[in-house]
Amino acid sequence: MAAPSNSMSGSGPEQKARFASNTTSFQKKSRSNFISIPGTRPSVQNGQLIVSTGVTSLDYVIGGGLAVGTLLLIEEDKYDSYSRMLLKYFLAEGVVCGHSLYIASAREPPDEILQELPAPILDDIASPRSEEAQGKLGDPDGQDSMKIAWRYQNLPKVQTALASSSRFGHYYDVSKAMDADMRQAAKCTSFYLPDEVTHSSAAESSQMNEGYRALLRSVQGAIHSQGFDGSTPQKSRNVLRIGLQSLGSALWGDDICCSESPGHAAGLTTFLYGLRALLRSSLSVAMVTVPAHLVQSRAIMERVTKLCDTAIALESFRGLDTEANPLYKDYHGLLQVKQIPHLNCLVCEVPDSKDLAFKLKRKQFTIERLHLPPDLSDTVSRLSKPDLAESAKLLSSGCGSSTPGKKHLDF
Repeated sequence: MAAPSNSMSGSGPEQKARFASNTTSFQKKSRSNFISIPGTRPSVQNGQLIVSTGVTSLDYVIGGGLAVGTLLLIEEDKYDSYSRMLLKYFLAEGVVCGHSLYIASAREPPDEILQELPAPILDDIASPRSEEAQGKLGDPDGQDSMKIAWRYQNLPKVQTALASSSRFGHYYDVSKAMDADMRQAAKCTSFYLPDEVTHSSAAESSQMNEGYRALLRSVQGAIHSQGFDGSTPQKSRNVLRIGLQSLGSALWGDDICCSESPGHAAGLTTFLYGLRALLRSSLSVAMVTVPAHLVQSRAIMERVTKLCDTAIALESFRGLDTEANPLYKDYHGLLQVKQIPHLNCLVCEVPDSKDLAFKLKRKQFTIERLHLPPDLSDTVSRLSKPDLAESAKLLSSGCGSSTPGKKHLDF
């Protein structure tokens, strides 16, 4: 009697070929076409590829990060202290993530800016929570902070720190400079206006002056030569971070800061048109600082803001009467979000608080919600026993009596 045959027991080449041909649609699809670049991630709001600005609280304010292919405008503070610091944070984040850099300046050589980049903190010790805890331990007034705030001790605390649930970007120590070996390992293209401008193309008819034309040609050449526009294949996908310092100032040959009716009124706006076109068609992201407080015409500054995707303004308390105001003693200035980009959506991500302030801690630059404390002056305190006795006498005389004296009624 012949044994029954089992069709599944065979392991011949015909059966393997039959199983190989009968593939199902439940197989895991390959994600080889997904762009994986260090230091980037897709946005949860619009799916756009974003990078960190180097300041985690600023990433939270603008919707998670800075989208690749967009332009961030920083309106400089009066003394260009904190706007320059944001530019160094932006460049330092690019060095840590292995991105290529492009630095342009008309005031100082780009090499000097690189030497002042803050040192990264590569461990998890330097987080905003640990910085706050260290500040409380080192603050001698922290133990007596509730001494005269007895009536507010049961109120809920206001969360002033701005941070997302997932960590994105790195933390930096502004009290230390980045290691020289790390800076030299970064690929950087520099543009220093006094060394780059030539008068060979002075006869060209353009609304831009020679400085802006040379800068736009240099940016275009860096994007094309390094393959960020897809013209040449790259060994590994990367992002180009472009940092442009103090555009619109007289050092760039622009006169919008010198007159209400400048002769080159459209120079900066024309340059931004060309820069945005280059960013949209390449793996590049740019941060531009502009001395908005020096621009004479508000109409020109409004057009400059509209041409940028994201725009924030810094107002420093330095040198102002606000610096001595006790209400702002914990902060160094105010931050205003003027524009948020609409990317792949009809409604943009709006920050949950419009009252924002920034401060420079011992090691970090942070942005927080502006929370003014209650009136904790010396006049607001518990009543002493003699005052309570006098108040009792006044109350015993009746509410309708006109007995002169002070009434210590505290509601």
